[in-house]
Amino acid sequence: MLSSEIRDMSLDELDRRIDEERETLFKLRFKTAIGQETDTSQFRKARRNLARMMTIRRERGLVSVDNSQIEGQND
Repeated sequence: MLSSEIRDMSLDELDRRIDEERETLFKLRFKTAIGQETDTSQFRKARRNLARMMTIRRERGLVSVDNSQIEGQND
């Protein structure tokens, strides 16, 4: 998933997709542990997608905190 696609998501949708990606990663770990999964490249893709989404989520949180602090300084 591209960063531009993630940035276009709403906050609720982004949170939902983060939960889905965590679940996907859990399932991949489980399948590997019992010997069903052999395509280990899926781990890398899932981890990177999750990291990308969490980074953008964090950026949005910092921007909202930054804006509230700026508004507080103007008073």
